[in-house]
Amino acid sequence: MSTHAMTLTWPEPDVALVTLTRGSAMNTLSHDFLDELEAILDELGPKPIRAMILTGSGRAFCCGAHLDYFEAENMGQDARFRLRDSYLNRIAALFDRLEEQPWPTIAAINGYALGGGCELALSCDFRIMAKGTFLGLPEVKLGALAGAGGVQKLSRHVGRSKAMEWILLGSHIPAEEAERRGLLYAIAEPEALLASALDLAGKLRALSPRAIAQSKASVYLCEDADLRTARKFGLESLAMLIDSRDWQIGIKAFHGKTAPDFS
Repeated sequence: MSTHAMTLTWPEPDVALVTLTRGSAMNTLSHDFLDELEAILDELGPKPIRAMILTGSGRAFCCGAHLDYFEAENMGQDARFRLRDSYLNRIAALFDRLEEQPWPTIAAINGYALGGGCELALSCDFRIMAKGTFLGLPEVKLGALAGAGGVQKLSRHVGRSKAMEWILLGSHIPAEEAERRGLLYAIAEPEALLASALDLAGKLRALSPRAIAQSKASVYLCEDADLRTARKFGLESLAMLIDSRDWQIGIKAFHGKTAPDFS
């Protein structure tokens, strides 16, 4: 699948690779971008895929909002709210959809991941950064803030104090610092970035897709629910997995001292 802002390819039969192709425009979040990512998620929804990799092109992974949408002179209150409803809310909802997918998502960050691009990366389950790249939420330098969940997600990843520092200073965070703070799965040489992401996808492919889906949902629920509610959800998820096809495969492989085949 090839569109104006991105392509969908299949490096493995059950691993989707989404490549942002408007590198000359820093892969900004245009309406075309949102339309096409939405269409890709719709297409992938019913497919039995095991992982999705999202990467960029050129100097950028994604550099956030398309600023032309904000530059109308003397933008009145009605126009601001229309922009919020038709554009900003849409970005936030689309990023939430990434978290809600039953399969793992991997951001292979090839270049700058700033503003909404950082929020996009934070909405993926794993992040791998190429050496020499940067991410951050520098919206304060534009008199704005990250409104698609980046403030909240970054704080949950690295803690309030460090998130406060990075956000209020509008910092560009190098890959090495992001890794030290636990934000990354790995750092890769630029030429090995996609191979690193595919290696991670391969490890995920070897595991139970049902167990991964339930585990992923449990992790995200922990961020929004009290401990007892989250624990109850995990217990119900486990009960649903017991005696499933994947469970039977895993138990049989365990007793036979062989590797399970969940394909």
